[in-house]
Amino acid sequence: MSGYILRRLVQSVVVVIGVVVLTFLLLHMEPGSVARAILGNGAHVTQLRLAMFDNLYGLNKPLYQQFGLYVDQLLHGNMGVSYQSLQPVSSLIAHALPMDVVLLGLSTLLALLIGVPTGIYQALRHNRPMDDLLAGTWFTLYAAPDFMEALLLVALLCVQFHVLPPIVPGGVTTVGGLFANWQALVLPIVVLSINTVAGFSQYVRSTAIQTLAEDYVRVARAKGLPERLVVTRHVLRNSLLPVITILGLSLPGIVAGALIAEAIFNFPGMGLLFWRAALAHDFPVMLGGTLIVGVATVVGNLAADISYSVLDPRIRYGRA
Repeated sequence: MSGYILRRLVQSVVVVIGVVVLTFLLLHMEPGSVARAILGNGAHVTQLRLAMFDNLYGLNKPLYQQFGLYVDQLLHGNMGVSYQSLQPVSSLIAHALPMDVVLLGLSTLLALLIGVPTGIYQALRHNRPMDDLLAGTWFTLYAAPDFMEALLLVALLCVQFHVLPPIVPGGVTTVGGLFANWQALVLPIVVLSINTVAGFSQYVRSTAIQTLAEDYVRVARAKGLPERLVVTRHVLRNSLLPVITILGLSLPGIVAGALIAEAIFNFPGMGLLFWRAALAHDFPVMLGGTLIVGVATVVGNLAADISYSVLDPRIRYGRA
């Protein structure tokens, strides 16, 4: 087990380094002038001001030198300064990250509360009309783009019936403010939950169907054990193992959905911060956001793998 964890830690570090390198290169390959994007196109923006901007942030240096400076900043705990707001990137992320923890945490919890029972229910009614109906519903929702689901919910619940606010109020800047305006949280959480619910329910359904066919489940039923205990003690426990892995693997998709949801609903999290930085060519913020998401994804996958190996003693990762 220790050998497996060590290998996975080394792999995780390599992945994070690769994410930083690729993101840095791709951002600097983007066409257009960063100085022009930040300063604008007015008559007051002279070539001298553009050159001063490039010199101030080292944008006039060769790409390898720029990357070296950025890595040196990271090693000293500095993510740089936003070109647009002139605030430290670490401060902007520290402000937005708790908002994302609330959004992603609640949406994942909702997905688990709906997806796991639904998957067990479908497995118990395998190949029956309700199983087919739910499978078709989840497949349709899973295939639909996040932005389309968000816009449809806004049109239905906000425009048509005026049940929920379409966006988070602009003055909300703290987690306490989010919960004080909890109605504005509903739509972002639902949009992020839809695809995750579909994935969880179908994985649990597939595993539960296999578990129901196992001999020990048949023996438990033959002994007269109540169906409720058969489901909770045998089927549910074994069906939760894939969910642990899916939680880690689904994190990038959830984060990508958060970017879309936050941009649509004006949610003050990392997604909206990254979206605005992308529009303004604010490289330090984009690099910082990508680094945080990359680290979170790697940590999530690592935690899922380790948890899976602990919960299922049949797995021998140490010998892999």
